[in-house]
Amino acid sequence: MRIRLTSLFAALALTATAAPALALDEVTVALAIPAAVHDGAPYAAAEELGFFKEENLAVKTIVFQGAGALLPQVAAKRVTFGYPTSEPVISSYFTGKDILPLRYFYNGVPANTMEFAVLADSPVKTIEDLKGKKIGVGALTWGTIPGGRAALRTAGLEPGANVNYVAVGALAAGFQALKTHQVDALNFNSSWDDELELSGTPIRRIAYPAVFDETAGNGFIAHVDTFRDHPDLMVRFARAYTKGQIACEANPKFCVQAFWRANPQSKPAGDEAKALADSETLLSNRLRRVLHTPAGQARVPGQYDLKAIKAGIEAMAKAKEYPSADVPVDKIFSNEYIAQINTFDADAVRAKAREAK
Repeated sequence: MRIRLTSLFAALALTATAAPALALDEVTVALAIPAAVHDGAPYAAAEELGFFKEENLAVKTIVFQGAGALLPQVAAKRVTFGYPTSEPVISSYFTGKDILPLRYFYNGVPANTMEFAVLADSPVKTIEDLKGKKIGVGALTWGTIPGGRAALRTAGLEPGANVNYVAVGALAAGFQALKTHQVDALNFNSSWDDELELSGTPIRRIAYPAVFDETAGNGFIAHVDTFRDHPDLMVRFARAYTKGQIACEANPKFCVQAFWRANPQSKPAGDEAKALADSETLLSNRLRRVLHTPAGQARVPGQYDLKAIKAGIEAMAKAKEYPSADVPVDKIFSNEYIAQINTFDADAVRAKAREAK
């Protein structure tokens, strides 16, 4: 009997060993620009700390050239999710034709991060002071330009008449254009302006009018069929991503290094200690803006403020960037799964992150 039992246990053990593991659900996320440390570190943290695997996911990102190239990929279901700005999706509703079959399920950037930046010794102190000035952008095709024009018009200026946009290139090229006075201001996001400051150039930041403070920026978007058939996929992905953000807030040093391990080409050359410190600052600044209000209160990760979005759309329409404000905001932006997404022990995530190296 002992021999038979031993043989049975051995057979069971062999069967268990040979049994294939459950395949992970593959998720592809389409980005409009390559991830940098301030927005890419949460992915790296979620991967290294096992948050994606805990949700039975294998996640990879794919970069397309702008939202215009990204959105058709999600609409055709060639990728699982996208992470575009909201203006192109909103605009698709105005024609009444070719409305994109997409819906946002997670607000990635709840605070407007776009701003105008001038050199610290510039006479420009308000938006109104930009009258007669040149404003640098990466390219004149940028999806953020309509919002910038609306901000200028709301302040009484008229782009193309008494203030002009100039294509100067992104990041370093744009920084050089400002420093050499080719342009009077840059219309970049706050994280890029952080980089300019950290490089040693003092700047003054000029915010958009308050009505644009809480308008929707980049967010995770899915096909409407995914909402209907696979909401669990959205919930599991967004939950792991949120854990990654919280982990990075708790241990930015680990997250920066995790991002460098995942993207070795992104690690700056030269003084590693300074690069690490600067990258931690960039990441922490971004997470502070995303996870907290300007007053320091914790946001509900991923949640949309539909009232603020409607007010922003009305301001865009008043500034003649949208033909009207008549769009179904609640069909474009959804908070339906936010409670499920945020059902996890945030303190346990922080504790796990603080132990990571």
